[in-house]
Amino acid sequence: MTAYLEALLLGLIEGLTEFLPVSSTAHLLLVGDMLGFEGPPGKTFEIVVQMGAILAVCVVYWHRLWAVATSLGDRRSQAFVRNVLLAFLPAAVIGAIAYKYIKQMLDSPLIAATALIVGGIAILLIERMVKRARINEVEDLSPAMSLAIGFCQVLAMIPGVSRAGATIMGSMLLGVERRTAAEFSFFLAIPTMTGATVYSLYKNWATLSLDGGSLIAVGFVAAFFSALVVVRTFIAFIGRHGFAPFAWYRIAFGGLMLLLLLGR
Repeated sequence: MTAYLEALLLGLIEGLTEFLPVSSTAHLLLVGDMLGFEGPPGKTFEIVVQMGAILAVCVVYWHRLWAVATSLGDRRSQAFVRNVLLAFLPAAVIGAIAYKYIKQMLDSPLIAATALIVGGIAILLIERMVKRARINEVEDLSPAMSLAIGFCQVLAMIPGVSRAGATIMGSMLLGVERRTAAEFSFFLAIPTMTGATVYSLYKNWATLSLDGGSLIAVGFVAAFFSALVVVRTFIAFIGRHGFAPFAWYRIAFGGLMLLLLLGR
């Protein structure tokens, strides 16, 4: 029962942090380490439960996704799909090549805590640097810009960097408006996390048990419902407050975890 309660808590944390620039992976890794959570082998739990959050994006944005899917003959819809797929490409290729090394980093809470602090400082600096946005729609991104954002996403393979943070900040540096940068990060998460989930299940299928699958199911459902809340409120929040609150949170949380880890 304790393991299921821990899976529920971690699922809630995943959903609350997946689309915020605070690194859901770092939160799962650090909180799971503090709890002594024993999930399925190969960090499969931490990867697969993210699909619950991705499902929340599909539910919130289903009108737009359906409109794109049913109008692929339209240039704007084609540009939308092209940009998402181009941005997904670097993570797909590099993730498959570096899978073993990424897994090794997921066993290091120290890396995650340090990356949280460094990433928080980076967000504060980027917020000061970015003054004017030139792009207000996902469809208006050029192929080169989409690919560049995809390479920014690759940085999030380091636990603690934050996939959302890397893609949003990278987009803003390229002149993308805040809201559009956040939405592009949402849409890019769909193929990225689906691919990561399928690959992780493929690599670890032989080691999964009924108990492991049940823990994943609990975390998946919790992540879905908590992510629904975040996706529906995040855009409005950053419109009023920007990203600085998340940066300071990263620095505070990362610093606290670093002190706890070094004090063991």
